Amino acid sequence: MATDSSELHALSPLHQAAVHSPEHPALIWHQDGTRQELSYKSLSQKVIALAEQLSEKGLSVGDRLACVDNNSVELIILYWACIDTGILFCPLSPRFPIEQIAELIKQHRLNYIWAGNEYSPLFSRHQTQLTQAPERLFLSSELSTTKLELDFTATSLNSAAKNTTTIPANIILTSGSSGKPKAAVHSLGNHLASAKGSSALFPLNAGDGWLLSLPLFHIGGLAILNRCALAAATVVMQDKEMSLAAQLGQDPITHLSLVPTQLVRLLDSEPDEKTTSCLNGIKSLLLGGGAIPLDLIDKLNTLSISSFTSYGMTEMSSQITTGSASGDGNSGQTISGREVKILDELIYVKGETLFLGYLNWHENQPQYDLPLDDEGWFATKDRGYWDKQGNLHILGRSDNMFICGGENVQPEEIEAALKQYPNIEDAIVFPQANNEFGNLPAAIIKFSDPEQGFISRGPESKILEQFLNDHIARFKRPRVYYPWPEIESVSLKVSRKQVIEAALKGD
Repeated sequence: MATDSSELHALSPLHQAAVHSPEHPALIWHQDGTRQELSYKSLSQKVIALAEQLSEKGLSVGDRLACVDNNSVELIILYWACIDTGILFCPLSPRFPIEQIAELIKQHRLNYIWAGNEYSPLFSRHQTQLTQAPERLFLSSELSTTKLELDFTATSLNSAAKNTTTIPANIILTSGSSGKPKAAVHSLGNHLASAKGSSALFPLNAGDGWLLSLPLFHIGGLAILNRCALAAATVVMQDKEMSLAAQLGQDPITHLSLVPTQLVRLLDSEPDEKTTSCLNGIKSLLLGGGAIPLDLIDKLNTLSISSFTSYGMTEMSSQITTGSASGDGNSGQTISGREVKILDELIYVKGETLFLGYLNWHENQPQYDLPLDDEGWFATKDRGYWDKQGNLHILGRSDNMFICGGENVQPEEIEAALKQYPNIEDAIVFPQANNEFGNLPAAIIKFSDPEQGFISRGPESKILEQFLNDHIARFKRPRVYYPWPEIESVSLKVSRKQVIEAALKGD
């Protein structure tokens, strides 16, 4: 699909929404127990004012701004102001240790930093305390990182600037499932192509509301901002002070993006009739983040909720395939603006949503490394296949696969089977060395009922073993089970490496 030249230099979708739907609510959030709203016109004026501040402070096209905060109104305003000015918006998880944030800033040469009210004092103290340790400073011989103080209450009546949709717009760190996180760079054009393809599957209109239940340092959270702006729909900030069920009951939410664990907790938190009531207004529910337990699919079907499952990745600006959630584990069909091919069970992708590349530095100049083959395909390192209906099935990561007794074992297949067993909320399977077989599967189990004791022997383990034998080849069943460790995650996705290390340490 060719890009219209007029789209290359245009108002951002936020400012376009302010022109066409000025009084529609752009943001809804709760403060001190009271619901607050900001119209598209008012949000546009705040974004213009903040863009002016950034320019006055010396930031310009190509500068890299680290942003440390939980989802907030300020973070959203800052994202759109960066779009207007050509500054690369780089949201970092505030749950990272401050030393790790400092290392990321140094590694990716983020030359400015802004932190929300809760985190700003921490950075000031950290920088003061480390003045005697130059190797750990934000400032180094190669990079000077300036901490910004910004006024988010300001508004401007000036006209919004047009921007180029093809230049770098943001940096999102990948989940790092196969090593250290990489800095993936997208353009606004990538996000718009992603949003347009998404809206063709589940329409989003002015007056609809999408709950921002995913963090903005995750590509899924950033995708919600772009989808809503393009449709002049409302971004509803999640209120951590109330339950998800309570917020669904009182805020105008029509669209939800959740990982299965979030949905399980929602459905288990209230009686069936109350859950049904709070979900009545949901037009579309998008589930991602792994295999969906069969009993969860059954509950959704009982509630008659239009639910979708998808396969996506940071490098493709979120969704790649999407389809109706079903018990067979498929991830749907390819969305407009994307292309997918499978060669020897390995998945390759390309299209308008493909990112600009990974940020790296060569001779003190930023470079966006985009590893493609001769035909322009990007290797995802995921394994999968198409079924007869043209739906994609994900087998797992190629770098997670191991050999047991001469047979290939894909941990994600075993994990999906375990999640079909009653009361198992999550599972991670990994290889353990064995003299006879080379490796044997071991599993770490998380129960949905916190009162459930971990079962490794006895009658219950025999029932689980028989259940698995009915779903997977016998040699693939785990030989050892570990309880899920008590760890604090700093990312939306569970870190396999972190969970495995913690489980083995606690053994």
